[in-house]
Amino acid sequence: MSLLSRWLWLLAALLVLGWWLHAPSPRARDPGVLVADAPLQQPLDLTPPALEKPGVAIKPLATFSLSARVLGRADYRWDFGAALIPVDLALGWGRMSDTAVLDQMDISQGSRFYHWQVKQFPIPEREIIESSANMHLIPATDAVEREIKRTSVGDVVTFNGYLVEADWPDGTKWVSSMTRSDSGAGACELVWVEHFDIAPH
Repeated sequence: MSLLSRWLWLLAALLVLGWWLHAPSPRARDPGVLVADAPLQQPLDLTPPALEKPGVAIKPLATFSLSARVLGRADYRWDFGAALIPVDLALGWGRMSDTAVLDQMDISQGSRFYHWQVKQFPIPEREIIESSANMHLIPATDAVEREIKRTSVGDVVTFNGYLVEADWPDGTKWVSSMTRSDSGAGACELVWVEHFDIAPH
């Protein structure tokens, strides 16, 4: 291995170590449903707001608000959408916010997807699908982005804004799911986040 390759491997290892040391620790939660209500989605007013991010056209599709338990967090720095969407949160509500259920599941994120596995279903599969989702979060301001980046797995978060479509100049388009009952490719919500709060512990 060349000297340059060794330095590159060392730099990569230090970056991973730095991320690990600064990543928020998961929050322990007692059993019980933490968030009973499903997300609220409503039609836009006749004059939808103008949403702007440099280099990307943002089109609002519906108003959106929710409280949910954070099941997973994935930070993105290098992929195509990272400048617009630095963090994805996998979120759960209803019985998908209950530790007694989540302890029987393996949950992970990667490549902008949220994955779960079970040996035996603690609740019906359809309920898992309809009570959890991976959400791509577009922070409306720097302050909102800082709050999003403070979240840990196990937190209960509340936020509101808009489900949106994002269009890049090269023709790339990301469009939010408009239902909580879908799964697989295209099922993620793309959310313009105007307010974001982490519930006190």
